[in-house]
Amino acid sequence: MSTGTRHRFEAWWVPLLVVLAAGAIAGASVEGLRWLHYLCKPAATVLILLRATAAVPGVYRRWVRVGLGFSLVGDVCLMWPVDAFVAGLAAFLLAHIAYIVAFARGVRAGALALTAPVLAAYAVFNLVGLWPHLPAALRGAVIAYTAVLATMAALALARGWRPPADGTHARRAALGAVLFVASDSLLAWDRFAGPLPGAIAGVLATYYAAQWLIATSSPRPQAAER
Repeated sequence: MSTGTRHRFEAWWVPLLVVLAAGAIAGASVEGLRWLHYLCKPAATVLILLRATAAVPGVYRRWVRVGLGFSLVGDVCLMWPVDAFVAGLAAFLLAHIAYIVAFARGVRAGALALTAPVLAAYAVFNLVGLWPHLPAALRGAVIAYTAVLATMAALALARGWRPPADGTHARRAALGAVLFVASDSLLAWDRFAGPLPGAIAGVLATYYAAQWLIATSSPRPQAAER
């Protein structure tokens, strides 16, 4: 792909992501449009994965791409007509582990000492509230997932607090991690203690924004050249 063609395509990334996200939300919300959800939900994640691929090659980008790959698997599992919630939970747990590996690079202990207790407290608060609503068979899996999610967010926030000098947009990834926590929290409350009105729109909007911010936290080739 030539430079001019690539730039013209990149100009459509965000508008196209908005269209696909809107299609995924509409397909999940409007009776008779489920096919649109099946089409747009994974397509939006594929688009984000392509955006991550356009970044400068390196360890950070590699693990972000792995995380997005597992997220794509999780997307498919969670929208499947059969109940594949546990498989989806496992896929997203692996995605967060990949993000942990990416975000752990360059994190300073002092910043992590500030962010880790905050995320731990939020995780405990959520678990305590959800506990009466959780099926006994899923409690262990939800605890493990919540711990990994909180670890991912704590690392991202610590990294964004004092960004490493590696060319990555650490604060963008930190905001993405916070939105991911918000998306998963809303999903959990809607699934186990809901249903909550308008939850699907909130879950998917924050989810795609989170993934986009994490995908675009890798340095671009132009930035690397400068």
